[in-house]
Amino acid sequence: MNRQRALAVTAAGAIATALTLAAGAAPASAEILDAKAEEARADLTGNVSQGVIDGLQDAFGLTEAEAYDRLAVEDVAADLLGEVPADLDESYAGLWVSEDADQIFVATTDAAETTGLRAEGATPVLVEHDLATLEDAASALAAIDIDGYYGNYVDVVANTLVVEAADAATAADAIEAAGIDPALATVDAGAEAPQTYFVRGGDAYNIENSWRCSVGFAVRQGSTPGFVTAGHCGAAGDSVTGGEAAPGTFRNSVFPSADRAWVAVGSGEALYDDVNMYSGTRDVANATTAAVGASICRSGSTTGWHCGTVQAFNQTVNYAEGAVYGMTRTNVCAEPGDSGGSFISGNSAQGMTSGGSGNCRTGGTTYFQPIGPALSAWGLTLVTS
Repeated sequence: MNRQRALAVTAAGAIATALTLAAGAAPASAEILDAKAEEARADLTGNVSQGVIDGLQDAFGLTEAEAYDRLAVEDVAADLLGEVPADLDESYAGLWVSEDADQIFVATTDAAETTGLRAEGATPVLVEHDLATLEDAASALAAIDIDGYYGNYVDVVANTLVVEAADAATAADAIEAAGIDPALATVDAGAEAPQTYFVRGGDAYNIENSWRCSVGFAVRQGSTPGFVTAGHCGAAGDSVTGGEAAPGTFRNSVFPSADRAWVAVGSGEALYDDVNMYSGTRDVANATTAAVGASICRSGSTTGWHCGTVQAFNQTVNYAEGAVYGMTRTNVCAEPGDSGGSFISGNSAQGMTSGGSGNCRTGGTTYFQPIGPALSAWGLTLVTS
């Protein structure tokens, strides 16, 4: 992809700053992170299914010990993700796990915060733009409807708002129409137009005897059993007419703007607290949000089980059917029919497959609807081990 800066402030400059601070902060931060990770690893040992470990080994080429090391750092990152944004408040600019999962970076616009971050085991990164500023710009862009403008997301690693479009001119038009500072944005020109994963016929679960999607996670609304899936798979009132989940009825569905739905099934249907890996199962224990850079896997009825990492939160995606907000961006591949399927990190449910670009032969980008909004909006309880 051809990614270019809209104006003079470069992602390379932000990365250079990150490297400078990382070099100076590494010893103290590393020692504290090691201690926290060791404690997390002790908690994980014996409490992580072999399927999780095997999946990480296959996806990232790790030994079993390295898989546990990665999970431990990701566990620490998830804890910090729940604490650090509120602690830093206006200076907070993002948190992510390094590619090798041996560091947790936290970006801030305030140099005075770096000592405290090191004390938490994080490697501080001093950047120009706080996350709220970038997200405000993203919100302004979200309302723009221009042919060839595909969406946007905040890249916390590069400290920039990435604008995805067919070409640089279209991206510039979108930035101008939104009235945002071009210095906040980086253009991803030549991006592929995203599509929802949606096909007709097949198994998994069928809607109205006409098309196929994939189950996300088992849930209950009070005593009513069911599952969450993608909103574009069916409208409220549509029937699930085939597959293991049949019969069922879409009780609520939102698409576009979001891409979430919940389907009620018969009272006699068993709900399983696991995800089909197509070579075993993965237990679901909770819905704790994984950090940017964390490992994540997806299950779907077309391509089965594939893994990668979380790339960004709060992605805006402009599908042909309309804009969808608040998606999570990943580098996990998917294809039509995988829609609605499970995204899971470790044993933590993350969300339901929405759409993206590419395929599982050459790779691609896939977005998922975080599960939290579906659970809270409709009073659903995740079925867990």
